[in-house]
Amino acid sequence: MSGRLAVVGLGPGDERYLTPEAAVALADAQALYGYGPYLDRVPARAGQSRHPSDNREEAARAAEALGQTAQGVSVAVVSGGDPGVFAMAAAICEQIATGPDTWRTLDVVFIPGVTAMLAVAARIGAPLGHDFCAVSLSDNLKPWPLIERRLDAAAQAGFAIALYNPVSRARPNMTGAVGRPDERVTVTTLESAANEAADMATLVIVGTRETRVIERPGRSPLVYTPRWIPRALAEAIA
Repeated sequence: MSGRLAVVGLGPGDERYLTPEAAVALADAQALYGYGPYLDRVPARAGQSRHPSDNREEAARAAEALGQTAQGVSVAVVSGGDPGVFAMAAAICEQIATGPDTWRTLDVVFIPGVTAMLAVAARIGAPLGHDFCAVSLSDNLKPWPLIERRLDAAAQAGFAIALYNPVSRARPNMTGAVGRPDERVTVTTLESAANEAADMATLVIVGTRETRVIERPGRSPLVYTPRWIPRALAEAIA
C-alpha cells in the first residue's frame, strides 16, 4: 500500500500566510522533506521525521520523498511561497515523469501557498494590477543570456515584472533591488535601486511606464499599475 505525498506551500514567511489546508497536510504527515530553513518554519511534532537538505538538491529531495511515499508513508514536501512557482512542484513532477512506473500511481497532491510576489504586492498596493510576468534570475538551471533575453522581451512588451532570486553568492553584482519581503519593503526607482540591499530572500517588482506612486502624508506610499492601457501606448508597443 502506498502513502500520500503532499507538496505544500508555506507562504512567504509569516505564519499568518499559511493556509488551513497546508496546516492540516503538515500536521498529518509522518515525514517532512524540504530545504533546511523552510523546514525550520514548521513546528516539530512527536513521531514525525524531518529530512532537511540543501537548496540545490531539489531532484534528490523529490526522489527520496517519492520513494518513501511508495513505501506507505504519508509525506509532505515543503516549499516557500507556492510550490508551483520556481519550487518543488515541478521537481516532483520531473521525478514522476522519469522515475519508476509505480510513482505514477501514487496519491500526490499540490497545496498552493501565497507567493512572495503577491505578498509583496499586497504590502504596497497593486503593482501587478495589470498584465505581469515572473522571472527567476537564478542561472543554476538556465543560462544567463537566456534570462537577459526574457527580461528584454518582457520589458519591451510592457509587462510589470516580478523578479525572484535577484542575487546569489555566485552573482553578487548582477542586480541591486528592494528589501526582504519578510523584513522590510522599499519603494525606489531603477536608477537608485543599485544602492539597495538584496539577497536570495529578496523579491523585486519592476513596474511599467504606467505604474504610479501615490504619496500619502504620514503613511507609506501606494504603488499601482492601472488596469487600463492608453490606446496610443498599446499601438506603440504593438
